[in-house]
Amino acid sequence: MVESASPASLVSQPVRPDDPVFVARKLCRTYGSGAATVFALRDLDLDIMAGEFVVLLGPSGSGKSTLLNILGGLDAPTSGTARWRDHELTGSSEADLTRYRREHVGFVFQFYNLIPSLTVLENVQLVAEIAENPMEPRDALSLVGLEQRLDHFPSQLSGGEQQRVAVARAIVKRPDALLCDEPTGALDVETGKLVLQAIDRANRDVGATTVVITHNSAIAGMANRVLRLAGGRIVGEQVNQRRLPPGELDW
Repeated sequence: MVESASPASLVSQPVRPDDPVFVARKLCRTYGSGAATVFALRDLDLDIMAGEFVVLLGPSGSGKSTLLNILGGLDAPTSGTARWRDHELTGSSEADLTRYRREHVGFVFQFYNLIPSLTVLENVQLVAEIAENPMEPRDALSLVGLEQRLDHFPSQLSGGEQQRVAVARAIVKRPDALLCDEPTGALDVETGKLVLQAIDRANRDVGATTVVITHNSAIAGMANRVLRLAGGRIVGEQVNQRRLPPGELDW
């Protein structure tokens, strides 16, 4: 039985650019039992390096979201291990995982989950208030190009603008990791590129290790590395010699 990590064990430690910040070994996640067992992940091994931009590609049901949720401390594997830096996420208590998510991980989902009664600035301030070393919320919104929309409510914004608020909300805490689940899935091409520009800037300017899952292979061009999933396994890997800026992506 793996002992739970103490709260102090989830404090950030300095890492070198060639250090893995996420390590998964023999990761399995199943649902159901007996003949009805469904494998979301099957003996998956994974290393993600500090500051890396990784795109996980694969069709629906390939295990992308399950993997992201385990790395983000939102789910636990059935077997195997997942580690963040030198701490076992799979052995941490729920209280420790809550602290890990609050202090070290920024999430961006397909649906924006903004609080409709709060302004753009207030939505971002809400996260900054519980972060240990946050950015100035206005700076986070400037980073995603929304410095002119601070006093607007979500209902007054386009879908792409709402998603950029969600990115600002995720990065205002200066996260070690930015985990994005289909961040452009509900957007048209040009609006999607604006959101990807915001995520790209978070990776380059804030330094967040970034993982984006998508079924859109065009997004792969902006990554350092592309991992293809199928049937709960990594079935292919591609390293890009040059990361394309989002404006050059074509889909």
